[in-house]
Amino acid sequence: MNKLVLLLLLAPSILSAQNLTDRQHYVTHQATGTLEMDGKLDEEDWQAAEWSNLFVDIEGDKKPAPLYDTKLKMLWDDKNLYIAVWMEEPDLWATYTKRESVIFHENDIEVFIDPDGDTHHYYELEINALGTEWDLMMTQPYRNGGSPINGWNINGFKKGIQLNGTINDPSDKDQSWVVEMAIPFEALSQRGPNPTVPRDGDQWRINFSRVQWQLEAQGDTYVKKINPETGKNFPEYNWVWSPQGHINMHLPEYWGYLQFAKSPVGQEKVAFQMKKDERVKDALREVFHLQNAYFRKNGKYATSSSELGASKNFDAYQLQFEVSATRYKISAPSIDSEGTWYITEDSRIWKR
Repeated sequence: MNKLVLLLLLAPSILSAQNLTDRQHYVTHQATGTLEMDGKLDEEDWQAAEWSNLFVDIEGDKKPAPLYDTKLKMLWDDKNLYIAVWMEEPDLWATYTKRESVIFHENDIEVFIDPDGDTHHYYELEINALGTEWDLMMTQPYRNGGSPINGWNINGFKKGIQLNGTINDPSDKDQSWVVEMAIPFEALSQRGPNPTVPRDGDQWRINFSRVQWQLEAQGDTYVKKINPETGKNFPEYNWVWSPQGHINMHLPEYWGYLQFAKSPVGQEKVAFQMKKDERVKDALREVFHLQNAYFRKNGKYATSSSELGASKNFDAYQLQFEVSATRYKISAPSIDSEGTWYITEDSRIWKR
């Protein structure tokens, strides 16, 4: 059987239950001076940058609020995207010291970045309280058969960790930890030696996830707490900046928005402006999910939106279907400008 067909048959149905207004957004301003990656955030630029909203459960309002607060702020210049994340933490814990360890098996903070918003070739970075990193590129989401490229590294990446407490010491209570990082635009470029630096008003898709395990003291160390009913570890908490609506960070279409503002930080407040074409892209993505559900039921793809039985009226988007036995391409004209948006069975969305 065709590999793509098999994946579609096995994949769970994930229909969009998220509105554009559900997604967080952040306007990042330009830094005016040098930022030292030490985790202290004592430079004037960091002091002027606004904190984000507090993190929520990955499923949003379906779950209780996180036990501990998490927030972030961002800056940029012509070389780097700067990110600072503050995390309330009474029990600082991390043991992994080898790079490319599966960091989320312990407490960590994770960054997900898709600069062009096409859901393919996006980046993931995980860091623990010891500063151990795992960075990778995803060819496409796992649901579409994507593979993690562990050999990819964020070349030129810099970070600083500030621990407000004593790590791996259950005899006391800690306060928090801070991760400060500089991510070079060049490392996120797929265009060779000439990376594209963001312009004023550009928007990326981005999200952040904090993985938190339930711990208990065992002698002079921490261990994961065991659920007596199952004999296994309690599942980890997943606290995120922008709610996914699903327990899955690898749904890039649900991430938040990062808007770049050329104005220096602290001088003026620039409003976030949702681009009109986001409505077009969301309509195409909803059809993508409906098409996959239709295929699982009927063994073929629909050739029109009316076949999908959707409650939403897609007529306004002037959708065009190109369908074969195992593939499809659906298009809709842009609202913002000239050109057409396309989505294919692998979830990639682009404009030309």
